[in-house]
Amino acid sequence: MKSSLISALIILSTGATLSAQQQWSYRECVNYAKEHNISLQKSRLLEESASYDLEAAQAQWQPSLDFATTQGLTNTPWKNGDKNTYSSNYGFNAGWTVWNGGQRENTIKRNKLQTEISKLNTTDIMRTIETDLLQVYLNILYAKESIAIYEEAANLSKHQTERAEQLMLSGKLSRVDYAQLASQYEQDKYALVNAQGIYDTRRMELKKLLEFDIENDIEITPISWDDAQVLSSLPAIEDSYRLAIATDSRIKGLELEKESSDIDIKIAGASGKPQISLNAGIGTGYYAPGNNFATGLKQAWNESVGLTLSVPIFDNKKTKTAVAKAKVQRIDADLDINLRHTELSQLVENWYIDTTSAQSRFTAAKEQLKAAELSNELTNERFNLGLVNTIELLTAHNNLVEARHTLLQSKYMAMLGHKMIEFYRTSTISLP
Repeated sequence: MKSSLISALIILSTGATLSAQQQWSYRECVNYAKEHNISLQKSRLLEESASYDLEAAQAQWQPSLDFATTQGLTNTPWKNGDKNTYSSNYGFNAGWTVWNGGQRENTIKRNKLQTEISKLNTTDIMRTIETDLLQVYLNILYAKESIAIYEEAANLSKHQTERAEQLMLSGKLSRVDYAQLASQYEQDKYALVNAQGIYDTRRMELKKLLEFDIENDIEITPISWDDAQVLSSLPAIEDSYRLAIATDSRIKGLELEKESSDIDIKIAGASGKPQISLNAGIGTGYYAPGNNFATGLKQAWNESVGLTLSVPIFDNKKTKTAVAKAKVQRIDADLDINLRHTELSQLVENWYIDTTSAQSRFTAAKEQLKAAELSNELTNERFNLGLVNTIELLTAHNNLVEARHTLLQSKYMAMLGHKMIEFYRTSTISLP
């Protein structure tokens, strides 16, 4: 029994370790966010609320029906005869709006548009989450590779410091030069710790986007890109801008808002038009003292039907004001659409500028890294022979670290630009 319990604990422990070590791909992060992101869940609730508003608007075509009853007891203490009387009334009342200036029909049209707008708002939130996840995801990859750069720099500094100590003990290097190299080693170790801190911060940003609890941890799937992918040519910017407008959910929502504003103008104007309503009812009552209950109900039975025409004459400018405000909303909707077109134009152009700039820096950084690696290699060989002073060694070392960092930064900036342009063109992001 004891051995079985130990075996079960080992299995559970192993399973927990495997779960903790699971790596998340970008697509897995997106799918998880679709289900758990709080902003998305709240937006879906607004969608549901909009659908209920539509049901309520459609129900206005149905007649209303209600039942009413009144029970009353009256006491007249100074009256001769019966001083207490009891009365009751029972009735069904029905009403139906025959015509209300088109307000009912237009309200249904507007609520249908609002339902679609709510869905587009949810889509827009998801699009924002996808791009935010992309940037955080690539930042994590960048931060992780930065750690490798600083680890290598710290290892190299350590080796140089150890060699410098040997040269100092043999009298070939001064204590000042040794102290400079030891200081560089400490700086590289600090840079490594700082890089690890940045990596943890980036992962925390991802956990925040995914609505993870503090107890949960996450590791992402590494991605590698070759030079051809980084330097691949971009599609025509005019074509990307056209596709960005065609696929942008926010523009689609604003277009529907504009259409809804046109309907609001009609709804506002309907309050100044005549309205026709049909009313009908049946009822009965009982009065005591008097006949017996059944006879009283029979004799008081009544039926009614009526048609009401309401023609507004003066309404204190309520209709005129409502129409004017609706027209203002229509103009505002046009301005929002124009503003979004401008924003998209600037966003697409900025990504093209940033991406081409990053590609140029990447090409230059490749050559810079080759030169820095060769210089550092030759400088270290001469240093090991005691032929190079510490200033030359430190310069070569820092140039190498900077070249590697510049290359890494330009690579991820270029790939981020590629993926953002892809998103504006297709509304999707493909990552390995």
